[in-house]
Amino acid sequence: MGRRKDLGLLAVRLGTGGVLAVHGAQKLLGWFGGGGIGGTAKVMESLGFRPGTPSAIASGAAELGGGILLALGLATPAAGAAVAGGMSGAVSVHRPAGFFATAGGYEYPAYLGFVSAVIGVTGPGRYSLDRLLGYRLDRPRLVLLSFALSAAATSVVVARRETALAAQQQEHKEPHMPS
Repeated sequence: MGRRKDLGLLAVRLGTGGVLAVHGAQKLLGWFGGGGIGGTAKVMESLGFRPGTPSAIASGAAELGGGILLALGLATPAAGAAVAGGMSGAVSVHRPAGFFATAGGYEYPAYLGFVSAVIGVTGPGRYSLDRLLGYRLDRPRLVLLSFALSAAATSVVVARRETALAAQQQEHKEPHMPS
């Protein structure tokens, strides 16, 4: 039974990590029709993530780096936590549209973040680089530390975004006085 679970974890890691890595490559490298850092930075700014370039790099790195690490089963807690944090930021963008992706909602990033978090907590299984390295980068204390740091950073980033959006809305409501 153990080998079946490990094969299942490998399949989930490869699938989830692959999807994430491709999305991150769009953001960072402009591959697969993506905007690269410049285009992603502009989008991030328009979504309230400021400054745009560091936000684009962080988002792309969480997806590309986290996706690759998840697929390889390397530093699995840190990879799962980084992706979960990045997807939490994406959920904050899509939240106003509701749950379902068909209406522009947060269903898809929530699912990717959830699966990544589960892999980060569960561990990569037998068929992983973490196992080959004696699980040095997949220890219980690293799970706690990785998820605590990711949650703290995500909370700050999302709160800053919401503050920036509220200020932007207020600016558009106030009448501009001629100089």
